[in-house]
Amino acid sequence: MVALIAAPFLIKKLRTSRVTGIAQFDTSHPGTPSALRLTGKTGAVQARAILAPILSGQQVGTLTIIKLAQSGTRVKRGELLAEFDRQTQLRDFIDKQVLSNDENDKVIEEQAKEAIARAKDETEIKEAESRLSKTKLEMQKVEILSSIDAEKARQDLDEAQVTLTQLKETFSLKRKAAQASIRILEIQRDRTRETMLHAQANAALMQIHSPIDGVVVFNTIWKQGSMGEVQEGDQVRPGIPFMQVVDPSVMEVQVPVNQEDLFALRLGEKVRVHLDAYPNLVFQGQLDSIDPMGQRGAFSPKLRSFSATFSIQGNDSRLMPDLSAAIELDPTGRDKTASSSR
Repeated sequence: MVALIAAPFLIKKLRTSRVTGIAQFDTSHPGTPSALRLTGKTGAVQARAILAPILSGQQVGTLTIIKLAQSGTRVKRGELLAEFDRQTQLRDFIDKQVLSNDENDKVIEEQAKEAIARAKDETEIKEAESRLSKTKLEMQKVEILSSIDAEKARQDLDEAQVTLTQLKETFSLKRKAAQASIRILEIQRDRTRETMLHAQANAALMQIHSPIDGVVVFNTIWKQGSMGEVQEGDQVRPGIPFMQVVDPSVMEVQVPVNQEDLFALRLGEKVRVHLDAYPNLVFQGQLDSIDPMGQRGAFSPKLRSFSATFSIQGNDSRLMPDLSAAIELDPTGRDKTASSSR
């Protein structure tokens, strides 16, 4: 009777010890768990985020997508990923181009006027120099002239000298004023040209091409009051990363590791990678790195969590980023690693 009463308690204790033994450490080998399973998400080693273009010199609220590559599509470097409506930028470019041409014509016209005025002023200076030379010759005959004619000759000489000096001074001032006027027109022309080039560059930014070979993956963003993936016709704010191109040939798994489980990991350790979405799909992997800086735990500030990166060996068309993955330690691989290090 005593044995029958104690049997259920013994069975319950055995089940409890069998379950809890999976998460416990083997006391014969300190720091080594009998089994350890970590969970994380897959990610691509090489990936490029695709952002909605940020236009220079313009305050744009949203951009409308008119062409979009399908999610999961394999693309080559340079292929078109997305195109936004660029009618506004093209219209702005054409308007600024016409205005720049008009202002350039004004600069050319002002330069032509200045060339004519300069030639006219140079002619007046030469005439004044000739008149001064003539009055100096007249002064050589002052001894044989009457007093009235001699005084008149002196006045003509003084007047010719003053006129020549005044023409030379005003010539320099006129040139500076003309150059200043032309420079103002050139600055206005150059400013309009820069605006035109900005509009042309903005129009080019409305077409986004793939920076690398890879697979198109859409990001979940906030659009029109809800979270979702972008589609053709949607409006996206500038600078929002709405897409990414990933290289699926080299993948990894980012795993948060509890402080208590950290000592159970060894760099270079072989692991098995399971995907929750595809239970029958298993990959071989290896622990590549552990972040030395830990973060505070969610339940206790005394416990910290460290980020570990496991590389995935092999490839499959179903292996994509942001899939839930489980890392299972491979004791066989650990033994091989330990024996090779010895």
